Amino acid sequence: MRRADKALPADEIAGLLLEGEYGILSTVDAEGQAYGVPLNYVYLNNCIYFHCALQGHKIANILANSKVSFCVVGRTRVLPAEFSTEFESVIVFGEASVVQGDDRYQALFGLVEKYSPEFVTEGRKYIEQFDSRTKIVKIAITLMTGKAAPSVKT
Repeated sequence: MRRADKALPADEIAGLLLEGEYGILSTVDAEGQAYGVPLNYVYLNNCIYFHCALQGHKIANILANSKVSFCVVGRTRVLPAEFSTEFESVIVFGEASVVQGDDRYQALFGLVEKYSPEFVTEGRKYIEQFDSRTKIVKIAITLMTGKAAPSVKT
């Protein structure tokens, strides 16, 4: 990272990944075209997990090239008079793969607990009902960096 003075420590990076509402997944297709898409995710066991359709652009790209990046932006505030912005963000680099078994269900339940904590029982039923209609992708993190404007750091 060029600006070491803006680097976030590992615990704040993990905190931002845990609390982030959504992230942007970046992939590359077989022809080398970049593709970025916002999506819900859960951060578990030092990995990022997300769900998606059985087929589509994300899965095709991941099968063509499993190297991905994932960006989460936390709090921001534009400072017009200073021509600047307060911000915090994390970029994850890793290898994406479709997961099965316990890893898959842990991720699905993690998504329910993160986004629908008042409906965990209903969420388990929903997972059982629509289980065959979704894939779970795991990003095994190889590198994480985070940075923030000094006034946003906690």
